[in-house]
Amino acid sequence: MKKYNVGLLGCGDICDIYFKNCLSSEILNMAACASLHEEKAHRKAQEYNIPKACSIVDLINDPQIDIILNLTVPEVHGKFNLAALEAGKHVYSEKPLAAVLEDGQNIIALAKSKGLKVGCAPDTFLGGRLQTCRKAIDEGLIGEPTAAAAFVVSPGHEWHHPNPEFFYKPGGGPLLDIGPYYLTALVSLLGPVKSCCGFSKTTFPERTVLCGPKLGEHIKVEVPTYISGTMEFSIGVIGTITAGFDIWDSQLPRIEVYGTAGTLCIPDVDPLEGPNVFGGPVLIKTKETSRWRGVPRKPELRDWDELSVIHKYNENSRGLGLSDMAYAIRDRRPNRASGEMAYHVLEIGYALLESAKNMQYYRVSSTCNRPDPLPVDFSL
Repeated sequence: MKKYNVGLLGCGDICDIYFKNCLSSEILNMAACASLHEEKAHRKAQEYNIPKACSIVDLINDPQIDIILNLTVPEVHGKFNLAALEAGKHVYSEKPLAAVLEDGQNIIALAKSKGLKVGCAPDTFLGGRLQTCRKAIDEGLIGEPTAAAAFVVSPGHEWHHPNPEFFYKPGGGPLLDIGPYYLTALVSLLGPVKSCCGFSKTTFPERTVLCGPKLGEHIKVEVPTYISGTMEFSIGVIGTITAGFDIWDSQLPRIEVYGTAGTLCIPDVDPLEGPNVFGGPVLIKTKETSRWRGVPRKPELRDWDELSVIHKYNENSRGLGLSDMAYAIRDRRPNRASGEMAYHVLEIGYALLESAKNMQYYRVSSTCNRPDPLPVDFSL
């Protein structure tokens, strides 16, 4: 089988899981790496036995590289994605596709003009948990979808991240940082969004770093840190999302999808079990097992049934979308974690923020295809 040479750009914390997963791929060859700090690239190349470590310019212009895997910080995603496309490379980027909508539009247009593929994280919707939800919806286990709710909250990142400043700068905040996992999950399950509206606030104008070498330093908050939004999906489903960095704790569900015959739930059993990971339980209630069935309510019907999770990708499988894109290049088909879907999710995030800022509804101009389910026998 032909393998596609991948050049990994950005050797920060997240690169390790990409190296580990992609080095065992049937279709990817980790051929080179580069970083904003070149010494990091040399250390990672030695650690993972990567043949070449080099500068960013050399990596992007290397004629042996087929795909640039962009793991740099969000504010430079657009710049490097565009540079890689200009150099004739396919691109797979960590989220977001770009920090501003104009760059995202230019990435999609340039890739189309050059006949190149663009893919983008998050690819967690390809994991066993959300693929099980997709199968349940497609098979009508909850009837026709009518509504959905997503809830992603935490106290923020200064509690655990050594360099949390960028989470509170333009392009950051809970909706654009963690929100894409939840919005991508909803779009993958229900299709594109056509309009939305939102409210937002900034609770704390300043944050204090509470760990690491910057302990005690203060961060000026430049973005909303609590957003409540409503979305109208093209199929008629009404969805809501709450995203906040101002919440000390919660018991609300991470995602629920409601249908005419039941409810799917991705429970908030643990903060790490939301759609920003690949596995975890999927719960279901139908009208036959609903706790509202019968008067008085029947306690014995209050327990949720748990669906058997399909697929083998229930651990950290970052790179799944990259592998699928490589197969899509080979087979000349659309890739699932596509640039178009990533841009659509990016626009939804900005649309909710703009709606809140201007106190008006926002008509989403982009759209995307609902990605095909992942085959059960897919190999990373």
